[in-house]
Amino acid sequence: MIGITAYGAHIPRYRLERKRIAQAMSWINLATLGLAAGEKAVANVDEDAVTLAVAAARNALTTAPDLSPTQLFVASTTLPYLERQNSAIAAAALNLAPETETADVTGSFRSGTTALIQALRSLENGGSGGALIAAADARTAKPGSAEEHVAADAGAAVAVGTEDLLAVFRGALSLTADFPDRMRDCSQRFSRTWEERWIRDEGYLKIIPRALAAFFEKQGTDAQAYQKIAYPCPFPREHAAIAKALNIDPQRVVDPLTAAVGDTGSAHPLLLLVHALEQAEPGDNLLVVGFGSGVDVLHFQATDRIRDRRPALPLSRQIERKALLSNYEKALAFRNVLPVETGLRGEFQAESPRSVMWRHRSTIFGLVGSRCRHCGTPQYPPQRVCAVPDCNAVDAMDPYPFASRTGRIVSYTADHLAFSYDPPQIYGIVDFDGGGRMMLDFTDCSLEDLQVGMAVSLAFRRKYLDKERGIHVYFWKAVPTVS
Repeated sequence: MIGITAYGAHIPRYRLERKRIAQAMSWINLATLGLAAGEKAVANVDEDAVTLAVAAARNALTTAPDLSPTQLFVASTTLPYLERQNSAIAAAALNLAPETETADVTGSFRSGTTALIQALRSLENGGSGGALIAAADARTAKPGSAEEHVAADAGAAVAVGTEDLLAVFRGALSLTADFPDRMRDCSQRFSRTWEERWIRDEGYLKIIPRALAAFFEKQGTDAQAYQKIAYPCPFPREHAAIAKALNIDPQRVVDPLTAAVGDTGSAHPLLLLVHALEQAEPGDNLLVVGFGSGVDVLHFQATDRIRDRRPALPLSRQIERKALLSNYEKALAFRNVLPVETGLRGEFQAESPRSVMWRHRSTIFGLVGSRCRHCGTPQYPPQRVCAVPDCNAVDAMDPYPFASRTGRIVSYTADHLAFSYDPPQIYGIVDFDGGGRMMLDFTDCSLEDLQVGMAVSLAFRRKYLDKERGIHVYFWKAVPTVS
C-alpha cells in the first residue's frame, strides 16, 4: 500500500481585513463591496512561495523526523525564479540529501494535486523511498480588483510513502480542460481573469461536479461513501451549490476557509486536505479536489495511525494565531505594488558573491554549523579550530544543524534607523538549547511580544530582495515559539 506519511501547513501570521481593502479601493469598483467580509492571510514581507513551502514542509516533518524523502516537488504559480530551480533551494533549506530528486510544478492552481498524483504514481510503479510535496503561493492582485479580496497566501505539504501510513491512497482521476478563467504570461505581474459570473457558472459549477461524478462512477461509489470532501471554490454560494448538485451532505464538506484565510491558489487543495486529515477519524474516506486547467480528484482512507502523527502546529492553531495588518497600504508595500521611500539605508548595496554562497551553501541555506568531538560545543559558522579556549581542538568537528533547534532570547533591540518594510528592525542574541549562540533577525513579532528568556524557533525567510538584479537572498530568522 501507498499513502500519506506526514502532513502540515503554514498560514502567515498577518491578516488583512477585507473591509480595509474596500475602504481604500471600492470607489473604483463598487461591486467589490460584496466581497468585503472576513479576512485573508497575507505573507510577511520576508515570505514568498519558497519560504511558505519550506515552512509547511518543516511543520509536516517535525513530527516525522525519521522520514527521508527521495523526491521533493514544489508546486506554485508564484515561484520567485523562472531560471533557477526553486525546489532545489527548498531542498537545501530542508537539509535533504544531494541525491534527492527535485522538481518545480507550476502553471495552474491544481499544480499541488498534480504533483501529489505524480508522486503517488511513482510509488505505484515501484519507486523507492518517499516523496514530499510542498505547495505554496504568495499572490499579488491588482488593487481595486475582485481578486484582491480573494487571493491569499499559504503553504501546505504532504509526504507520501509505503510505510507507517496515516491515510491509504485509494485512487485518483484527472480531467484536463483549458478553461481560460485566468492567465498571466511571463511579462505580466497580475493575473487577468475573465468575467466572474462566467467563471462561476461555466467553471466551478460545471467542471468540478463533472469530475466528481466521473470519479464516483469510476469507483462505483457515490458522495455518501466519503466522510470528508474538500474542494476549492472562493464563492460561498457556488461552493454550497456544488455540494447540492452532487447530493453531498453539507456536514461532510470541508470548510473551504474562504472567510478566515482566503483562496491560497496552488496551496489551497493541499491546505484543505491537511484540514480534513486533522479532523479525520480512523476509517474515514477523504476526497480532495484540485481545480485549474482541469480537475484532479484524489481519494484517501485514514488508518488507525491517523491520530498518532498530527502536525507540530495544527492548522486550527495557525488560523487562531494572527496579527491584523494595521493598514492596507502596508500590504501593498510588502509586495512592492506601492513604491515607498526607503532612504539611503534602504538602498541596495553590492551583490552577494554567488561563488561564496555556493561554497557555503550548507552553512547558509541549511544553517549547518559544527560541533567539536572533544568538548561537544556547537559552533556557527562551522570551524576547523574549536573556539573554546580550553579545547582548541583542530579538525575535530562534526556537522551540526541548527535550524531544527529551539533557543532562548538572551538580548534584543529595535533599530528605528535601519530601513524595514515592517519597522522597527528587530534583532538580538539567541542561545540554542543544547549549546550555541547566534545573532539573528526576528520576524513575525512586534517589539512588545518579546522578552528575555522567551523560547524561539527558526524560520527560513528572505533576507532581502535585490530588485535591480532579480536576486532573492534567503537566511534564517528567529520567531517566538507558538505553543
